[in-house]
Amino acid sequence: MSQKKQLIIPCLIFIALLLLAGCGAQQSASDRFQGYTKAWQKKDFGGMYALLSKSAKKAISKHDFVARYTKIYSGIEAGSLHTSVKPDKNKKTIVHFKGVLETAAGPVRFSESVPMIQEKHGKETNWYLKWNPSLILPGMQTGDTVSVATQPANRGEIFDRNGKPLAMNGNAARIDLVPGKLGTGAARDKTLKQVAQLLGTTTDSINQALNQGWVQADSLVPIKVISASDTSLIKKVTNLPGVYRTTIATRVYPDGKASGHLTGYVGQVTADILKAHPNAGYTANSMIGRTGLEQIYENKLRARDGAVIRILNKDGNEKKIVAQKAPKNGTDIHLTIDQKVQDTLYAQMKNDAGTAVALNPKTGDVLGLVSAPSYDPNAFVLGLSAADYQKLSENKMKPLMNRFTQASTPGSVFKALTAAIALDQKAIDPNQAIAIKGKRWQKDASWGNYYVTRLDSASKVNLASALYRSDNIYFAQTALKIGAAAFASDARKYGLGESIPFPYPMQRSTLSNDGKLGSDLLLANSGYGQGEVSVTPLEMSLIYSSFSNQGNMIQPRLLLTDAAPSYWKKQAMSAATAQLLNKDLTQVISNPAGTGHDAAITGIPLAGKTGTPEFKKKQGKSGRENGWFIAYNTKDPKLLVTILIENTQKHGGSHYVTPKVKNVFENLIK
Repeated sequence: MSQKKQLIIPCLIFIALLLLAGCGAQQSASDRFQGYTKAWQKKDFGGMYALLSKSAKKAISKHDFVARYTKIYSGIEAGSLHTSVKPDKNKKTIVHFKGVLETAAGPVRFSESVPMIQEKHGKETNWYLKWNPSLILPGMQTGDTVSVATQPANRGEIFDRNGKPLAMNGNAARIDLVPGKLGTGAARDKTLKQVAQLLGTTTDSINQALNQGWVQADSLVPIKVISASDTSLIKKVTNLPGVYRTTIATRVYPDGKASGHLTGYVGQVTADILKAHPNAGYTANSMIGRTGLEQIYENKLRARDGAVIRILNKDGNEKKIVAQKAPKNGTDIHLTIDQKVQDTLYAQMKNDAGTAVALNPKTGDVLGLVSAPSYDPNAFVLGLSAADYQKLSENKMKPLMNRFTQASTPGSVFKALTAAIALDQKAIDPNQAIAIKGKRWQKDASWGNYYVTRLDSASKVNLASALYRSDNIYFAQTALKIGAAAFASDARKYGLGESIPFPYPMQRSTLSNDGKLGSDLLLANSGYGQGEVSVTPLEMSLIYSSFSNQGNMIQPRLLLTDAAPSYWKKQAMSAATAQLLNKDLTQVISNPAGTGHDAAITGIPLAGKTGTPEFKKKQGKSGRENGWFIAYNTKDPKLLVTILIENTQKHGGSHYVTPKVKNVFENLIK
């Protein structure tokens, strides 16, 4: 290669690099404005200010620019910003910008032609905005201010089937102190001590409130919110010098603890909730359903406040309405729940740990759902102290746990399902008397030291006597006659392994951990509701509804409706099987030898089944027991009640539960 060619090639490369460097350093006006909108979307007001022209920066300082955007956008609850930017076809110094800014009053729409200018800032020459206040809000000019007016909406309320409120909008009493009227010295200290004792707080926390920077001598300083119905307490505390009551709006739960787990409660939105619900219209001051029906039906119940954003001129007169959104009240919810039923169930449960379900087996209307012990949702709304919450969360009886959603071992109440499967599979003759020796039995030596045991010692039992005597051995043998595959397959006909089609989420009931019955021992134990069987009280109630519906499992309902009842599982068992078992289950209560005989009520024929699942670390040793009892009236069936109480081993197992169910029927039907 000649020396001349060697010189030309490096020169061409050098020129090309200069051209590339120049292109890379110089953005177009629209590209530059895109950078501005990206900072805007992040609310990086300082980054936005950096892209302003020199003349714009002379008109407004960085401090004022950032402060103004921050104040206005906070006030209008500015959310996401969606933008589009296009260069002008004829003038490269003009950028056309369109944007939609979400606010408390709805979307604010921008459509601006923004002049750009090339300037040298430091060592760099680039495009900068000739900014004006219309890029805060459309139509805004220097000297204008922004007004935001909120138009509150009402949250939907929750009613029982008879129109009684379970969650409603009401008032509470806020107890306030006026520092200048508390007196001085020992008199003041005495008043604060009395206030603390009456309100269940401390003088330290009261003094902390009084020592806030904004507090003046005539300020109303909020101390605690209490129930407006606690008139005695309100009178005592407001009789003290410097203590006043302010009425404030709040959510009220008239049924208190009885419906605490059912209704749940509302609470202020947290940072985590806001993060989980972006662009949903919630703000740091919003209330949201935190648990129970308040959470499940949040989208229906939720109040969506209205708002108006106005631009005012320097004289304070309205210049323009930038955005406006009408308030939208939440939708009321009417439940199938009957407060009288709910309260009757809770009265039987409140001193124990357990759960109860009541439903109409013919319509599927759920009349009561109780978890005990419970909590008062009003306490959460009014403001539960950290100490009180700690007491609830550390309580060994777990009052914060919602038990009616949980699946657990059903024990002998499951025998009715085993009997139904066996009859439909023709695995047993219900009239055949089976000889059983003694109180324990095992299939063969492969079971080692494990035996199925029973409390009764009848030498021969048929299906009816096995049900009313609750014979574990009979049903263990019956399960083996059915066979693992048929038992598992037919159990699915009753919804085991499925989610119940019900608005209130429930755990899935299961026959076993893997849905199969992999051993004879597991199969035998499953026959009488032990092994790995786990069922919710609601699903057990739905299974028992089959006996009132010719073998069809009713579809449960929680929302009040005029629609005709429907079935969740059609012909889960045959009509003949349902009729036979309905007759046999009446003997559990009517027969003097029946395990549920102490629930018999003159004039109200009942059918049902007891159950006492055991949780023992070793067979033959004492251990924890739960007590179940399911009962329904057989004449014009309209009430089916399931009660489960934990830790009944020292109270007679299911015999601790049968009188409670009896009391429910006597109070509600007789």
